[in-house]
Amino acid sequence: MTIVRFLIRNWPLKVAAIVLATLLYAGFVVSQNARDVSVSIPIEAPRQPADAVLLTDLGTVTRITYIVTDGSDLRPSTSSFRATVDLSEIDPELGPTFVPVQLEAVDERIRIITWEPLRVRVQLDPFVTRSVPVQVHPGEVPEGLDVRDPVVDPAEVEVSGPQSVVERVVAVRAAVLIEPSALNVDRDVPLVPIDLVGEVLRPVDVEPATAHVTIAVFRDLSNRSLPVSPRVAGAPAAGFEIESVTVDPVLVSVEGNADELASLDRISTDPISVAGAASDIEALVRLDLPTGILALGEPTVRVTIRLRPVTETRSFTAGIRLVGAREDRSYALSTDRVVVTIFGSPADLNRLGGLPLTVDAPVADLDPGASLVRLGANLATGLTLVSIAPVTITVTVGVSVTPSPEPAVSPSPSPSPAP
Repeated sequence: MTIVRFLIRNWPLKVAAIVLATLLYAGFVVSQNARDVSVSIPIEAPRQPADAVLLTDLGTVTRITYIVTDGSDLRPSTSSFRATVDLSEIDPELGPTFVPVQLEAVDERIRIITWEPLRVRVQLDPFVTRSVPVQVHPGEVPEGLDVRDPVVDPAEVEVSGPQSVVERVVAVRAAVLIEPSALNVDRDVPLVPIDLVGEVLRPVDVEPATAHVTIAVFRDLSNRSLPVSPRVAGAPAAGFEIESVTVDPVLVSVEGNADELASLDRISTDPISVAGAASDIEALVRLDLPTGILALGEPTVRVTIRLRPVTETRSFTAGIRLVGAREDRSYALSTDRVVVTIFGSPADLNRLGGLPLTVDAPVADLDPGASLVRLGANLATGLTLVSIAPVTITVTVGVSVTPSPEPAVSPSPSPSPAP
């Protein structure tokens, strides 16, 4: 009993001592087999909020302690490990925070004991987008040149990125260089986001990444008044044609280098489409100015295009219809066919050509004998009679003889029967 009492006395402490001894021994054994390697493994963030941007550099894992489980002389390299952090649950509004670094071995024979660093500092920022203007910076203008204000397209673009950076963007800069040779600027220019003092801000995305900049540059400036030539594109609806095209004003004043102005005899407009139109068009249209030529005043004119129905003249062969003929008269015509010329739209004339066509000869008041009768036609709305050839014909009227009825014959009496 004394021995048993001794064994169970303070037994939790004894068990803990045994476990501790076992761990110390295992740690000793592991420490004898553990190896250190200096590496540079980029820390990746495969999972992060879609509406956030990582501002900080995650750095690299620089040192790893490991053992090789099969006892071989395996020497791992940087590609033998992968280091990551999980940012999916990080709230961008909380500011900087520390997250654990997770390290895994690609080779199953490698068992990782520890690594440096175990944690890294990260900062996420909400992802935002806003519109800002495009500012053209032409730099220093060479002496002797006359430079007009730049024209940029588009005038505004969208910038997107970390909220703390995007909020500082006041504009995007399009830097151009004015050549001493007085060449006009007419090209796409990269856009760079800048803050209030002109410093470039990163990381910020610009959409679109370029803008088209046009700057008129003059050395020998002159001006002229030139006629405006409207450009019409397309065709009106079927059955219509252009009757007239007018422009207001008919002359515009433009300026440019003297030699370039000398080669111009007119200024065209942007195309005005009449495709499918069935009514008049009135529009304010921009002038299509050549590069380096500027309008003195508004670069627009008012163009009026008037349409009219398409018409033409066709001839048809027509029969003659007697109007007012009497049953007790006979009528002989000098001809039974005439040529009718009609004016109208092609569509109406096409429909008319597919139908029997007749003209009218009024004979109700004709006396027996030969008479000249003037022919006429009753046409549908939209059609106009041009001529009938011949317009008069001879109608000979005769009196129809009605045969007299034969006298009735009385029936003969029947003979009496013999007595």
